[in-house]
Amino acid sequence: MENNINWFPGHMAKTERMIKENLGSVDIVIELLDARIPYSSANPDLRRIIGQKPLLTVLNKYTAADPNACGVWRDYYKKQGKTCIFTDCLTGYGFDKMRAEINTVLADKLKRYEEKGMSGRHIRAMIVGIPNVGKSSLINRLAKNRSARVENRPGVTTAKQWVPTSAGIDLLDTPGVLWPKFEDKRVGENLSMTGAIKDEVVELEYVAYALCDRLKTLYPDLLCKRYGLDRAFTDGAEPYEIFEAVGRKRGLIVRGGEVNADRCADLLIDEFRAGKIGKITLERPEDA
Repeated sequence: MENNINWFPGHMAKTERMIKENLGSVDIVIELLDARIPYSSANPDLRRIIGQKPLLTVLNKYTAADPNACGVWRDYYKKQGKTCIFTDCLTGYGFDKMRAEINTVLADKLKRYEEKGMSGRHIRAMIVGIPNVGKSSLINRLAKNRSARVENRPGVTTAKQWVPTSAGIDLLDTPGVLWPKFEDKRVGENLSMTGAIKDEVVELEYVAYALCDRLKTLYPDLLCKRYGLDRAFTDGAEPYEIFEAVGRKRGLIVRGGEVNADRCADLLIDEFRAGKIGKITLERPEDA
């Protein structure tokens, strides 16, 4: 993508204010990240916003991510002294560990509650994260119902919602929030690839070029296998050349023999998001 993406609609500024206004009524903040892009999906302003409030990092969409890369990220968070767990809302992976991790993070506070005879008090947690990362799906998993509206597009949750769960945790959902400016264009590209930024506000052809570049670098064998490409070709090809080769392999040709760029971009991005190319993590800790 040629330019940095600037994305800060008014409702996202309101979300930041809402987070600050409700911090006093919660015990812990749960930041939900996308396991495929842990760095790009993390809000660098969150610690400033929440101050010293206890924080648990949950990396969602685990089954769509590269398990080896997830292990690298797990070690990275551990070295940073941060508590993190991996989950997947579709399969339920990791949800059995969430309450135990919350108890660990809140050990001191829970001890004080017990001393005051409040051991049965529900924990109140605020869920924050970028659009389309799965906050509502996570809440519905924990609540075992459809209390939070779920839709596979960013920006659906627009107001705060309290949802009780059988695990003794009351969850406060918040609208998805992105930060004011992405200084690194790769962050904007990654967020576009995963659908955190609406497709309508980016040039999908350039996002698809960026995806071809990531796949060529990180997962060349998966790229070649999915689209019938030769490794010798992809190793020396530019992203746009790989893009065109994919279009030709899939027969996405228009009059004059040119590749239909719109259809090819849709194909690549849709198949990445659906996990059809493989289990993929687009960045590593060193990229941060």
